Amino acid sequence: MNRFRTVFLVMFVLGFQILMAEDMNPKKVSSPLQFTMESIDGNNIDLGNFKGNVVLMVNVASKCGFTPQYEGLQAIYEKYKDDGFVVLGFPANNFANQEPGSDKEIKEFCTTNYGVTFPMFSKISVKGDDQHPLYQYLTNKKKHDHGGEIGWNFTKFLINRDGEVVNRFESKVKPRDDQVIQAIESALKAS
Repeated sequence: MNRFRTVFLVMFVLGFQILMAEDMNPKKVSSPLQFTMESIDGNNIDLGNFKGNVVLMVNVASKCGFTPQYEGLQAIYEKYKDDGFVVLGFPANNFANQEPGSDKEIKEFCTTNYGVTFPMFSKISVKGDDQHPLYQYLTNKKKHDHGGEIGWNFTKFLINRDGEVVNRFESKVKPRDDQVIQAIESALKAS
């Protein structure tokens, strides 16, 4: 009888672990806000905490021709944060080794050079065999109309208050560009 209980408990625990793993499978996820990510300071952050806000997710890099976009990202964050808008920065070293530093070095660079105060996360991969599940979701064309492979640093995904991807802006589109501002303001007005 004791052996039966042990086998039953092991099977139950294994089954539970399999079910939990399937729940976080990018194929089963319905919003980019369903992920838990590691902050640049090493803390786990449930992106679900940002539901109800308009979110701009950006893959960033410190040694890129687009790196000065940090200034624009910080400016729009400061302008709209009290209205329920947040920028989330995801450092990635996928393009020409333009983000080689550690999380500590990245944070120091961003705060010293651009005064970044919006949430930054630990370095991840945004494409390739080691692509993070968040970016597997963001780039999945079956999940929303704005999928597709990341072409370079500073690709921007706009998420509405309901956690849906509603727009995408490629690297060359600056954060303070009219089309970005209009999309943010429209998402903020929607309830």
